[in-house]
Amino acid sequence: MQKSAPTSATIRTWNRNPADDEAMGAAHAPIWRRMIDVAVHGDLSSSTVLDYGCNQGGFLRMLYDRHPFRAATGIDIARESVARAELLKGHRPIEYRVSDSAAALGKVFDFAFSHEVLYLLADIAAHARDIKAALRPGGAYVAAMGCHKDSAVWPRWRKVIAETSSIPIYDHSLDGVAKAFSEAGFNVGVRPLDLDAFMPVTTGSEYFPKVVDQLRYYSQDKVLFRFTRTP
Repeated sequence: MQKSAPTSATIRTWNRNPADDEAMGAAHAPIWRRMIDVAVHGDLSSSTVLDYGCNQGGFLRMLYDRHPFRAATGIDIARESVARAELLKGHRPIEYRVSDSAAALGKVFDFAFSHEVLYLLADIAAHARDIKAALRPGGAYVAAMGCHKDSAVWPRWRKVIAETSSIPIYDHSLDGVAKAFSEAGFNVGVRPLDLDAFMPVTTGSEYFPKVVDQLRYYSQDKVLFRFTRTP
C-alpha cells in the first residue's frame, strides 16, 4: 500500500473497540445508497472521485459497483481502516492512503464525498480550502452530516459518541458549515437525506430511544450538502 506523508495525527481505528469499525459498513450501507441515488447522475467512466474519511472503503466500493469510475482515492487517518480498505478493494481502480489532506495528494478530482466527517474536524474553513485545492472548477463535494448542533438528537449523541470515539468531536452548526464553504469559493446547496429505506428498530438504542427520534433524524436532521467549486 502506498501512503502519503505521515499526518500530524493518525489513529489506529476510529472506535476504541475495533469491532465497532467492522460493523459500521453494514449500518451505513443504506445511507451510502441514498447518497449515490441523490447525488450521482450519468456516466462516471471518465471521472475521478475522492472519498474524504473513507474508513474501510465501503462507499467507494459501492459507488464503483453501481457507477464505474475511472479512478478514485480514499483517505483516512485510521491506519488499520485504510489497510482493511486496500485489502477489500479487489479489482476496482481505487487507491487508499493514510492522510488528512486532500490537497497533499497532488491530484485534481471531479467529485468528492464524505459521510459524517465534518463534526470530527476542528476547522471547517481549513477543510473547505483543502477540498477546493483538490477539486476541479465546477466539481462537486457531497457531504452527509447528521452530527450537528441543529439536530434534535445531538445533545444526547454527543455524549454517546465521545465515549467511543478515538478523537475529539466538535459542535458545528449547518449555518457555520455553509458559511465556511461559501467564503472558500463554493456554491452551497443542501437537502435532507430523506432516507427511502427501512432502518432496523433497536429497542433500548442509545441513539434512538424512541422510534420517532429515528424517523425525524433520517427525514429531517441528517442532511446532504453539495458544495460546487466556482471557477
